[in-house]
Amino acid sequence: MKTALDTYGAGAGGTRNIAGNSALHLRLEAELATLHRKEAALVFSSCFVANDATLSTLCSSLPGCVIFSDKMNHASMIQGIRHSGARKHVFDHNDLEHLEQQLAQYPRSTPKLIAFESVYSMSGTVGRIPEICALARKYGAITFLDEVHAVGMYGPHGAGVAEHYDYEASLRAPVGQRISGSVLDQVDIITGTLGKAFGIVGGYIAASSSLVDMIRSYAPGFIFTTSLPPPIAAGAVASIQYLSASQRERYLQQTHVRQLKDDLESAGVPVVPNPSHIVPVLVGDAESAKAASDMLLAKHNIYVQSINYPTVPVGEERLRITPGPGHDNYMRARLVSALDSVWSTLGLRRTVDWERLGGRCGVGEDRANSELHVGWKRGVENVWEDAQLKQAHDFERARKGGVPITPAIPETVQQIISAMA
Repeated sequence: MKTALDTYGAGAGGTRNIAGNSALHLRLEAELATLHRKEAALVFSSCFVANDATLSTLCSSLPGCVIFSDKMNHASMIQGIRHSGARKHVFDHNDLEHLEQQLAQYPRSTPKLIAFESVYSMSGTVGRIPEICALARKYGAITFLDEVHAVGMYGPHGAGVAEHYDYEASLRAPVGQRISGSVLDQVDIITGTLGKAFGIVGGYIAASSSLVDMIRSYAPGFIFTTSLPPPIAAGAVASIQYLSASQRERYLQQTHVRQLKDDLESAGVPVVPNPSHIVPVLVGDAESAKAASDMLLAKHNIYVQSINYPTVPVGEERLRITPGPGHDNYMRARLVSALDSVWSTLGLRRTVDWERLGGRCGVGEDRANSELHVGWKRGVENVWEDAQLKQAHDFERARKGGVPITPAIPETVQQIISAMA
């Protein structure tokens, strides 16, 4: 980024179509296309803009287009659907029967698009990507998959959950090469962010060259805005290249997530079940969720955001925790102890209390019922399976000459933690 800053300056200087285009922007798009094994990619200022611009531009350009949207889709997708002016149907979260009932209402010749996500950020549930792609083929629909909360964290190269479905095949195939028949290959449009796992800022789409050219040519959200600063593009390229090659961060995050969920279960703190890295802790009341968040920060120096309506339904208010590869065993123990203390102090419902009430959003419910809409493979608890974690571990140990895989905590952060202990 420093080299790009010295070479290009701090800003892009204009829109992509006038003066804001550079070799770094083209290189970033090439890296993203390679990551997702697609023909082309297009970078936006954020994934909110990418979703809004792509959905509104594409669906308004298809005469009579009908959009089918998952009930839990992100606000950016809802905004794009609204701006398209197309007719829409909202299907119950991950409910394939409901989606097919809606699709079956229209002739195959009617332009259709199914919009859904891979990892849903507030619940941690995973979209049923292969099944939805199969329905799309059956009824002649375009698939639009938001991988914002998955890129960098799933798949052997960090391309997301769609890549993770074909983990072994993705390991074997040359980077960037299309894997015919794979789940990733079946998805028409993938959107993602550079601002979460990749640690920079910006959003993008990856798709066929013709579709990307169409969005580049007609989407106001791309045409009429200043492009990403060249240092940002350079940083994003470096981050994508690093996470494409390194399994260390994914291994550390997933093993930490597993242990945290187990520890919270042992403490009776109610975690909404899901197969991803998201750890939603059910509170069930907006005021209590805010109070729990405030107490964690004021008394325990731990920041965890409370999530209330309209982001989640009334009665399903929660705290959302997202462990990262930099967290360690000490941090996890402090968090579990703090949550246990807050739950006792505020008298919040624990898992056994939700069981007595019949359960809510998977907590305290019959396991078969709670698995109904969590996605992923039925009967498989985690997206990252044991054998895949072992492969990631062994790969990193070999890559680093046998050095143990431990969280990399910056020295300044470690000093703060030690002072608080």
